[in-house]
Amino acid sequence: MSNASLASCYHCGSAVPDGAPWKIIIDEAPQPLCCPGCEAVAHAIVEGGLESYYRYRTELPERPDERQASKSDTWSVFDDPALQAQFTHPEGDEGHLRATLAVEGITCAACAWLIEHRLNALEGVSSSAVNLSHHRLRVCWDPTRIKLSQLFAELASIGYDAQPYEPDQAQARLQHEERMNVRRLIVAAVGMMQVMMFSIPIYVSDPGELSADFYALFHWLSFALATPVVLFSAQPFFRNALRDLKSGVLGMDVPVSLAIGGAYLASSYAVLFDVGEVYFDSVAMFTFFLLFGRYVEGRARRRSGHSGNALSGVLPVSAIRLEADGSERILPASELAIGDRVLIKPGHGVPADGVIEEGESSLDESMLTGEYLPVTRRIGDSVVGGSQNMENPLTMRVTHPGNTARVAGIVDLTDRAFASRPRLAQMAARMAHLFVLRLLLVTVCVTVAWWIIDPSRVLWIMISVLVVTCPCALALATPTALTAGHGQLRQRGVLITRADAIESLSNVTRVIFDKTGTLTRGEMQLTQTQPLGHHDSEHLRAIAAALEAHSEHPIARAFRPFRDATLQARHVKSHTGSGLEGTLDGAVWRLGKPDFASQQSIAVPGSGQWLLLSEDHQPRAWFKLHDGIREDAAQTVAALQARGLAVELLSGDTREAVESLADQLNIETWHAGQSPEDKLNRLRELQAQGERVVMIGDGINDVPVLAGADVAIAMNGATDLARTRADAVLMSPRLMRIHDAVDIAQATRRIMRQNMIWSVCYNFSALPLAAMGLIPPWLAAIGMSLSSLVVVGNALRLSRWRSAPPPSIAPAKPVTA
Repeated sequence: MSNASLASCYHCGSAVPDGAPWKIIIDEAPQPLCCPGCEAVAHAIVEGGLESYYRYRTELPERPDERQASKSDTWSVFDDPALQAQFTHPEGDEGHLRATLAVEGITCAACAWLIEHRLNALEGVSSSAVNLSHHRLRVCWDPTRIKLSQLFAELASIGYDAQPYEPDQAQARLQHEERMNVRRLIVAAVGMMQVMMFSIPIYVSDPGELSADFYALFHWLSFALATPVVLFSAQPFFRNALRDLKSGVLGMDVPVSLAIGGAYLASSYAVLFDVGEVYFDSVAMFTFFLLFGRYVEGRARRRSGHSGNALSGVLPVSAIRLEADGSERILPASELAIGDRVLIKPGHGVPADGVIEEGESSLDESMLTGEYLPVTRRIGDSVVGGSQNMENPLTMRVTHPGNTARVAGIVDLTDRAFASRPRLAQMAARMAHLFVLRLLLVTVCVTVAWWIIDPSRVLWIMISVLVVTCPCALALATPTALTAGHGQLRQRGVLITRADAIESLSNVTRVIFDKTGTLTRGEMQLTQTQPLGHHDSEHLRAIAAALEAHSEHPIARAFRPFRDATLQARHVKSHTGSGLEGTLDGAVWRLGKPDFASQQSIAVPGSGQWLLLSEDHQPRAWFKLHDGIREDAAQTVAALQARGLAVELLSGDTREAVESLADQLNIETWHAGQSPEDKLNRLRELQAQGERVVMIGDGINDVPVLAGADVAIAMNGATDLARTRADAVLMSPRLMRIHDAVDIAQATRRIMRQNMIWSVCYNFSALPLAAMGLIPPWLAAIGMSLSSLVVVGNALRLSRWRSAPPPSIAPAKPVTA
């Protein structure tokens, strides 16, 4: 039986439960309400003298968020002057401030009326105005009389959630540019239609049927309508052509500007002096078609790259810092420092990188990794700024705040990738420059030839040649494909950091994996301790942990639970590929490979991965470590081999551990006990044989070989140094992303080549037709626009790319070594 009555909430229209005590008196009559949230909002409206809202509204508002009260403590962060400076602006000479707020929950004009009347009634608010179509509020206030946090609270009290609206400069510039493009397109369309209307009677009438006065009238009207098309709509063509001429690099806008400007000037001369032919209809027509083609192309490219800037705003604005006395302080996230303890409530974003000290919860990291399933994080786990906490409160110790957070580094790496262009793109740009130069020379020759053959057709044919062979498609062939390819890789959690990576990745013949932290999870666990001296096991583990505290290697995580604050290793030095050395209590301790830790020849206790701890070169303990294979490691290796790629394993671990892993993953070529120099020598040996190698690693010991590889890919948990040396970074722990990256890179290169072949074939086939006078200017404009759209449409096929189903294989056995 339903416990909801037929009564509806007077405020939001929801069903009112039986026996609900919430009511509001309107016109001396009690009206039912469904919840305390609606009761609070309704009383705020009525007690503010705004009960007319209920008479004027045409739609029901959204139900108030019952968690709104929990947000009230976060509004005070917006009173911080440093934070306000990012989105407020001075208004007038009286010290007032102005801000634009994005308001959620606005449904109709009554909502706008309610918000404006509510805020304008507050002391200290000078004005407020709601933009109903964009759901934005522009408010001006005196900060000495009322705080911004009070405005947020007032809006929440009547059921509207608000936040500062301040689009970044790039987005604002793009929006302005798009608005101007639409206006230019409209002017060109209207001008084209009207000019064609005056041109048609001239074309269809017989000689002598129209009087000279009508000819003059139609020509002058066409002149008046074509002028704004040329001076306003075609302005970008002239501006870009002037820029190209100044820089000495001829672009596609040079022939377009010559065609439009030449036809317009010749037609204007004919009208003013009543000499020659008039081409205003052709001028307006191909200006419109050129603009329309570029508008569609621009829209498509913006959609394909829309997520590129999303990371720049992923970090939350505010954070809750836990003070030394246990109290909570809300402050801008930009003011966090290393070592601060931060409380992350459910539903809130992680304001910086850090390590969890208290709590366990699921985090949504899809913005960073491309993985849409939440991941569970516990005490001791690292969390990345920009993730969303979904279940339970967490206490985190900040390790990388603000601009040092991983997401900021990702944005910098992305900017670096787009700051340069790959070799194929540079070749296309050079081809376009040379093509324009040759086009201008060909146009001069064609013009001279037709001046001799038929002077009356010279201008028409010159314009057609300039327009139909404009290398727009050639110039767009690679940028559109690269933009779509970058976007597709980013969606799958592969961040390209160098421009040549996509092109190089499409040509690789061999994939080399590191072992620990790459094919394995890198979550080492200490499973056995064998003392070799008078020290007990607990003390030996604490000594090893003190040494590993200075390392970022995955092995260090295995000793983290055994840290003893009273033991501090000094003068710790890392011997890459061998182990660690440091001093404790005057003795020199070493932890690592047996031949490094001890000068004695000592047998390894058994199979598996063993580390030796020594004191002044005397063996003191054996430690056995265990690491599990990544879930999709076998599947990834099989998928890469199915593509015809050779797979190799290079590791510094023992022969037994490497051989066991290679057998389980069906990797035939493997090398154990490899130092960083050995790995680099192996890489150079392969490259000397003509192989193009991609290297996947994660640690400092992989940096030399990553730097020497044709393509270097760093794992998601790689050290900062490894990430900066890599050409691509996996944001997800899934190894199958490597197979996807190779697949997408090959598809991107294939589409780039298709686009270049199409654009070159089109230009070379259209040129002789235009030179023979078979293509009029308006058809030339349509052909050029369509060729550009074909290139863009072909590139956007990458946005619908789907990975091929991986080969079915038997699951790998657990690692025993």
